[in-house]
Amino acid sequence: MAFDTAPPPPTADDFAERIRALPDVAVVVADEASGAPEVAWGWRFFYVGPDRRLPFATLGESDMTGYDEESRLHRPGVFRLNLDLGRREFERVVGYPPARFADHRASIDFAVLDELLPNPLYGSAGWASVLNPGPRSLAEVERLIAYAHRRARHRRGSARDRSAP
Repeated sequence: MAFDTAPPPPTADDFAERIRALPDVAVVVADEASGAPEVAWGWRFFYVGPDRRLPFATLGESDMTGYDEESRLHRPGVFRLNLDLGRREFERVVGYPPARFADHRASIDFAVLDELLPNPLYGSAGWASVLNPGPRSLAEVERLIAYAHRRARHRRGSARDRSAP
């Protein structure tokens, strides 16, 4: 008798912990107290620094009815990790620049699991997403989490430098 010894794929909570453990990361869970619209409650937003400007990653386990439903996150156990990659890395990952996202949008199945794709709402801004990262995408997703985090830290440092007297 053979046993499958492959570890189970990471969960949304596993990814949240990995991202939260990175240096200078602040996380906001959208809820009534945060002022987020009800359709976003439960989504997690990851920022560099306490000022919570421009998240570098978000993690959602539910559709935002009437706003963001193309990933079909209502399916049991399905979650989406979104990463702000910027223009160059986005193009390297998906094969075309964010400015060309609209040209490709109709051919993308945003509900496919374990595949890096443009984010259905923010692809034109350089955001990528993946549903339930697993064997096909996990190594690249781990690299891109680190990349998005470094990029956000650099951006935050540059903003602080500009505001210094």
